Amino acid sequence: MSRSVLVSGGCGFLGSHLIDRLLRRNDLERLVVVDNLWTGTRDNIAHVTDPRFSLQIADADSFSSGERFDEIIHLASPASPIWYMREPIRTIKANIGGALNLLMLLKPGGRFCFASTSEIYGDPQVSPQPESYRGSVDCTGPRAAYDESKRCTEALLFEQQRVSGLDVRVVRIFNTYGPRTRMDDGRAISNFVIQALTTGVLTVYGDGSQSRSWGYVDDIVEGLERFFWRDSISHRGPLNIGNNHEVSVLHIAEFVSSLVPGSSIEHQPPVPQDPTNRCPDLTLARHLLPGWEAKTGYQEGIARTFEWFRQRIAATRM
Repeated sequence: MSRSVLVSGGCGFLGSHLIDRLLRRNDLERLVVVDNLWTGTRDNIAHVTDPRFSLQIADADSFSSGERFDEIIHLASPASPIWYMREPIRTIKANIGGALNLLMLLKPGGRFCFASTSEIYGDPQVSPQPESYRGSVDCTGPRAAYDESKRCTEALLFEQQRVSGLDVRVVRIFNTYGPRTRMDDGRAISNFVIQALTTGVLTVYGDGSQSRSWGYVDDIVEGLERFFWRDSISHRGPLNIGNNHEVSVLHIAEFVSSLVPGSSIEHQPPVPQDPTNRCPDLTLARHLLPGWEAKTGYQEGIARTFEWFRQRIAATRM
Protein backbone atom coordinates (compact mmCIF):
# COMPACT_ATOMS: atom_id res chain seq x y z
CA MET A 1 0.00 0.00 0.00
CA SER A 2 1.40 3.42 -0.99
CA ARG A 3 2.22 5.72 1.91
CA SER A 4 2.44 9.47 2.26
CA VAL A 5 4.91 10.70 4.88
CA LEU A 6 5.59 14.13 6.40
CA VAL A 7 8.85 14.88 8.21
CA SER A 8 9.28 18.07 10.22
CA GLY A 9 12.89 19.16 10.55
CA GLY A 10 14.02 17.07 7.59
CA CYS A 11 16.72 19.56 6.56
CA GLY A 12 18.49 19.14 9.89
CA PHE A 13 21.47 16.96 10.72
CA LEU A 14 19.54 13.91 11.86
CA GLY A 15 16.49 14.60 9.71
CA SER A 16 18.39 14.66 6.44
CA HIS A 17 19.92 11.25 7.15
CA LEU A 18 16.45 9.90 7.95
CA ILE A 19 15.18 11.31 4.63
CA ASP A 20 17.78 9.20 2.82
CA ARG A 21 16.43 6.09 4.56
CA LEU A 22 12.79 6.97 3.83
CA LEU A 23 13.52 7.34 0.12
CA ARG A 24 14.67 3.71 0.02
CA ARG A 25 11.12 2.58 0.77
CA ASN A 26 9.23 0.90 -2.05
CA ASP A 27 5.89 1.76 -0.46
CA LEU A 28 6.62 5.50 -0.29
CA GLU A 29 4.41 7.51 -2.63
CA ARG A 30 5.07 11.03 -1.32
CA LEU A 31 7.51 12.56 1.14
CA VAL A 32 6.93 16.11 2.35
CA VAL A 33 9.59 17.84 4.44
CA VAL A 34 8.54 20.82 6.54
CA ASP A 35 11.47 22.90 7.74
CA ASN A 36 11.91 26.58 8.59
CA LEU A 37 15.71 26.33 8.09
CA TRP A 38 16.34 27.59 11.62
CA THR A 39 19.03 25.01 12.28
CA GLY A 40 18.59 22.87 9.17
CA THR A 41 20.11 23.78 5.79
CA ARG A 42 19.22 23.20 2.17
CA ASP A 43 22.72 21.80 1.68
CA ASN A 44 21.79 18.74 3.74
CA ILE A 45 19.20 17.70 1.16
CA ALA A 46 20.83 19.17 -1.97
CA HIS A 47 21.63 15.66 -3.19
CA VAL A 48 17.97 14.57 -3.18
CA THR A 49 16.47 14.37 -6.68
CA ASP A 50 13.71 11.84 -6.04
CA PRO A 51 10.41 13.06 -7.58
CA ARG A 52 8.50 11.80 -4.54
CA PHE A 53 10.24 14.42 -2.38
CA SER A 54 9.10 17.99 -1.80
CA LEU A 55 10.23 20.70 0.62
CA GLN A 56 7.94 23.21 2.31
CA ILE A 57 9.65 26.11 4.10
CA ALA A 58 7.45 26.66 7.14
CA ASP A 59 7.29 26.37 10.92
CA ALA A 60 6.05 23.00 12.16
CA ASP A 61 3.60 24.71 14.52
CA SER A 62 1.88 26.70 11.77
CA PHE A 63 2.24 24.60 8.61
CA SER A 64 -1.07 23.87 6.91
CA SER A 65 -2.01 21.50 4.14
CA GLY A 66 -5.13 20.11 2.53
CA GLU A 67 -3.37 16.76 2.46
CA ARG A 68 -3.45 14.20 5.26
CA PHE A 69 -0.55 11.84 5.86
CA ASP A 70 -0.20 8.16 6.71
CA GLU A 71 2.91 8.82 8.79
CA ILE A 72 4.31 11.92 10.46
CA ILE A 73 7.82 12.06 11.91
CA HIS A 74 8.29 15.09 14.16
CA LEU A 75 11.95 16.09 14.44
CA ALA A 76 11.63 19.89 14.32
CA SER A 77 13.62 21.35 17.21
CA PRO A 78 17.16 22.57 17.82
CA ALA A 79 19.17 20.00 19.74
CA SER A 80 22.22 22.07 20.65
CA PRO A 81 22.13 23.99 23.95
CA ILE A 82 23.53 27.18 22.44
CA TRP A 83 20.64 27.23 19.99
CA TYR A 84 17.71 26.29 22.22
CA MET A 85 18.92 28.39 25.16
CA ARG A 86 19.08 31.43 22.87
CA GLU A 87 15.41 31.15 21.81
CA PRO A 88 13.42 29.21 24.43
CA ILE A 89 9.95 30.25 23.28
CA ARG A 90 10.69 29.24 19.72
CA THR A 91 12.04 25.90 20.96
CA ILE A 92 8.91 25.17 23.01
CA LYS A 93 6.70 26.09 20.06
CA ALA A 94 8.67 23.79 17.75
CA ASN A 95 8.21 20.77 20.01
CA ILE A 96 4.79 21.15 21.62
CA GLY A 97 3.18 23.49 19.11
CA GLY A 98 4.59 21.43 16.27
CA ALA A 99 3.11 18.22 17.66
CA LEU A 100 -0.29 19.80 18.29
CA ASN A 101 -0.43 21.19 14.77
CA LEU A 102 0.94 18.16 12.93
CA LEU A 103 -1.47 15.80 14.69
CA MET A 104 -4.22 17.57 12.75
CA LEU A 105 -2.58 16.47 9.50
CA LEU A 106 -2.51 12.77 10.36
CA LYS A 107 -4.92 10.42 8.63
CA PRO A 108 -7.22 8.38 10.90
CA GLY A 109 -5.23 5.34 11.93
CA GLY A 110 -1.96 6.99 10.89
CA ARG A 111 1.29 6.79 12.83
CA PHE A 112 2.92 9.72 14.64
CA CYS A 113 6.64 9.34 15.42
CA PHE A 114 8.45 11.71 17.76
CA ALA A 115 12.14 12.30 18.36
CA SER A 116 12.46 12.90 22.08
CA THR A 117 15.77 13.14 23.89
CA SER A 118 17.97 11.70 26.62
CA GLU A 119 18.01 15.24 28.05
CA ILE A 120 14.70 14.54 29.77
CA TYR A 121 16.70 12.44 32.25
CA GLY A 122 18.39 15.65 33.41
CA ASP A 123 21.57 15.17 35.44
CA PRO A 124 20.88 11.49 36.15
CA GLN A 125 21.51 9.84 39.49
CA VAL A 126 21.07 6.42 37.86
CA SER A 127 23.41 5.01 35.24
CA PRO A 128 22.75 3.68 32.71
CA GLN A 129 19.35 5.32 32.32
CA PRO A 130 16.41 2.99 31.60
CA GLU A 131 13.21 4.27 30.02
CA SER A 132 11.49 3.86 33.40
CA TYR A 133 13.82 6.41 35.05
CA ARG A 134 11.94 9.65 35.70
CA GLY A 135 15.03 11.79 35.72
CA SER A 136 16.72 14.38 37.90
CA VAL A 137 15.57 17.55 36.20
CA ASP A 138 15.22 21.27 36.82
CA CYS A 139 12.08 22.57 35.14
CA THR A 140 13.20 26.19 35.68
CA GLY A 141 16.85 25.79 34.70
CA PRO A 142 18.66 27.09 31.60
CA ARG A 143 18.00 23.88 29.64
CA ALA A 144 14.32 23.65 30.56
CA ALA A 145 12.86 24.99 27.31
CA TYR A 146 14.27 22.01 25.46
CA ASP A 147 14.08 19.32 28.14
CA GLU A 148 10.59 20.14 29.36
CA SER A 149 9.06 20.71 25.93
CA LYS A 150 10.28 17.25 24.94
CA ARG A 151 8.80 15.79 28.13
CA CYS A 152 5.50 17.60 27.59
CA THR A 153 5.30 16.41 23.99
CA GLU A 154 5.80 12.84 25.15
CA ALA A 155 2.96 13.32 27.64
CA LEU A 156 0.74 14.81 24.94
CA LEU A 157 1.28 11.88 22.58
CA PHE A 158 0.92 9.12 25.16
CA GLU A 159 -2.22 10.72 26.55
CA GLN A 160 -3.64 10.97 23.05
CA GLN A 161 -2.81 7.30 22.60
CA ARG A 162 -4.63 6.51 25.84
CA VAL A 163 -7.83 8.39 25.00
CA SER A 164 -8.04 7.86 21.24
CA GLY A 165 -5.77 4.94 20.38
CA LEU A 166 -3.24 7.08 18.50
CA ASP A 167 -0.49 4.96 16.96
CA VAL A 168 2.67 6.59 18.36
CA ARG A 169 6.38 5.82 18.33
CA VAL A 170 8.56 7.81 20.73
CA VAL A 171 12.36 7.51 20.86
CA ARG A 172 14.74 9.10 23.33
CA ILE A 173 17.86 9.85 21.32
CA PHE A 174 21.23 10.07 23.06
CA ASN A 175 24.20 12.18 21.89
CA THR A 176 24.59 11.85 18.14
CA TYR A 177 27.32 13.17 15.85
CA GLY A 178 28.51 12.84 12.28
CA PRO A 179 28.52 14.45 8.83
CA ARG A 180 25.96 17.20 8.06
CA THR A 181 26.28 18.76 11.50
CA ARG A 182 26.38 22.55 11.25
CA MET A 183 29.83 24.08 11.64
CA ASP A 184 28.33 26.39 14.28
CA ASP A 185 26.31 23.60 15.90
CA GLY A 186 27.94 24.12 19.28
CA ARG A 187 28.02 20.55 20.58
CA ALA A 188 31.24 18.92 21.72
CA ILE A 189 32.45 16.83 18.80
CA SER A 190 31.66 19.36 16.09
CA ASN A 191 33.18 22.12 18.26
CA PHE A 192 36.38 20.16 18.82
CA VAL A 193 36.77 19.26 15.15
CA ILE A 194 36.15 22.81 13.92
CA GLN A 195 38.50 24.27 16.52
CA ALA A 196 41.22 21.74 15.69
CA LEU A 197 40.95 22.56 11.99
CA THR A 198 40.87 26.35 12.45
CA THR A 199 42.38 27.88 15.60
CA GLY A 200 44.09 24.74 16.86
CA VAL A 201 42.79 25.36 20.39
CA LEU A 202 40.05 23.02 21.65
CA THR A 203 37.80 24.37 24.41
CA VAL A 204 36.80 22.00 27.21
CA TYR A 205 34.32 23.35 29.74
CA GLY A 206 35.14 22.29 33.29
CA ASP A 207 37.62 19.49 33.84
CA GLY A 208 36.14 17.39 31.02
CA SER A 209 35.25 14.46 33.27
CA GLN A 210 31.59 14.69 32.26
CA SER A 211 30.80 11.64 30.14
CA ARG A 212 28.53 11.03 27.16
CA SER A 213 27.50 8.08 25.00
CA TRP A 214 28.64 9.18 21.55
CA GLY A 215 26.44 7.66 18.84
CA TYR A 216 27.54 7.85 15.21
CA VAL A 217 24.68 9.04 13.02
CA ASP A 218 24.47 5.95 10.77
CA ASP A 219 23.92 3.68 13.77
CA ILE A 220 21.34 5.97 15.37
CA VAL A 221 19.35 6.39 12.16
CA GLU A 222 19.34 2.63 11.67
CA GLY A 223 17.63 2.29 15.04
CA LEU A 224 15.11 5.02 14.19
CA GLU A 225 14.32 3.44 10.83
CA ARG A 226 13.67 0.05 12.35
CA PHE A 227 11.51 1.41 15.17
CA PHE A 228 9.57 4.01 13.20
CA TRP A 229 8.57 1.92 10.21
CA ARG A 230 10.73 -1.03 9.12
CA ASP A 231 10.17 -3.62 11.85
CA SER A 232 6.77 -4.90 12.89
CA ILE A 233 6.69 -3.63 16.47
CA SER A 234 3.67 -2.99 18.66
CA HIS A 235 5.62 -1.18 21.38
CA ARG A 236 5.01 2.56 21.25
CA GLY A 237 7.89 3.75 23.42
CA PRO A 238 9.60 5.50 24.88
CA LEU A 239 12.66 3.71 23.56
CA ASN A 240 16.28 4.65 24.20
CA ILE A 241 18.41 4.83 21.05
CA GLY A 242 22.09 5.55 21.48
CA ASN A 243 25.56 4.18 22.13
CA ASN A 244 25.94 2.68 25.60
CA HIS A 245 29.72 3.08 25.70
CA GLU A 246 30.51 6.19 27.77
CA VAL A 247 33.59 8.29 27.03
CA SER A 248 34.56 11.49 28.81
CA VAL A 249 34.50 14.84 27.05
CA LEU A 250 38.18 15.33 27.80
CA HIS A 251 39.07 11.99 26.22
CA ILE A 252 37.17 12.98 23.07
CA ALA A 253 39.00 16.32 22.95
CA GLU A 254 42.34 14.56 23.34
CA PHE A 255 41.54 12.20 20.47
CA VAL A 256 40.47 15.02 18.15
CA SER A 257 43.58 16.98 19.13
CA SER A 258 45.71 13.97 18.16
CA LEU A 259 44.39 14.26 14.60
CA VAL A 260 45.95 17.72 14.22
CA PRO A 261 49.56 17.84 15.41
CA GLY A 262 50.28 21.02 17.31
CA SER A 263 46.74 21.59 18.49
CA SER A 264 46.08 22.04 22.20
CA ILE A 265 43.31 21.93 24.80
CA GLU A 266 42.17 24.91 26.84
CA HIS A 267 39.89 24.61 29.86
CA GLN A 268 37.12 27.13 30.50
CA PRO A 269 34.69 27.43 33.45
CA PRO A 270 32.00 24.73 33.46
CA VAL A 271 28.66 25.30 31.77
CA PRO A 272 25.77 25.67 34.26
CA GLN A 273 23.84 22.44 34.82
CA ASP A 274 25.90 20.49 32.31
CA PRO A 275 24.95 16.84 33.06
CA THR A 276 27.77 14.82 34.63
CA ASN A 277 26.92 11.63 32.75
CA ARG A 278 24.71 10.23 30.04
CA CYS A 279 24.39 6.56 29.08
CA PRO A 280 21.38 4.62 27.75
CA ASP A 281 20.15 1.35 29.15
CA LEU A 282 19.56 -0.52 25.87
CA THR A 283 17.88 -3.62 27.30
CA LEU A 284 14.55 -2.76 25.69
CA ALA A 285 16.11 -1.71 22.37
CA ARG A 286 17.98 -5.01 22.12
CA HIS A 287 14.73 -6.89 22.76
CA LEU A 288 12.66 -4.94 20.24
CA LEU A 289 15.37 -4.51 17.58
CA PRO A 290 17.32 -7.80 17.57
CA GLY A 291 20.83 -7.35 16.25
CA TRP A 292 20.79 -3.57 16.42
CA GLU A 293 23.55 -1.75 18.26
CA ALA A 294 25.74 1.30 17.88
CA LYS A 295 28.56 -0.50 16.11
CA THR A 296 30.76 2.47 15.18
CA GLY A 297 33.45 3.20 17.75
CA TYR A 298 34.11 6.84 18.59
CA GLN A 299 37.55 6.83 16.95
CA GLU A 300 36.21 5.59 13.62
CA GLY A 301 33.15 7.84 13.78
CA ILE A 302 35.13 10.94 14.68
CA ALA A 303 37.66 10.22 11.91
CA ARG A 304 34.80 10.15 9.36
CA THR A 305 33.31 13.32 10.82
CA PHE A 306 36.70 15.02 10.87
CA GLU A 307 37.26 14.29 7.18
CA TRP A 308 33.80 15.61 6.27
CA PHE A 309 34.42 18.87 8.12
CA ARG A 310 37.92 19.14 6.66
CA GLN A 311 36.50 18.97 3.15
CA ARG A 312 33.78 21.51 3.97
CA ILE A 313 36.29 23.99 5.39
CA ALA A 314 38.61 23.51 2.41
CA ALA A 315 35.69 24.19 0.04
CA THR A 316 34.85 27.48 1.78
CA ARG A 317 38.45 28.64 1.39
CA MET A 318 38.64 28.04 -2.37
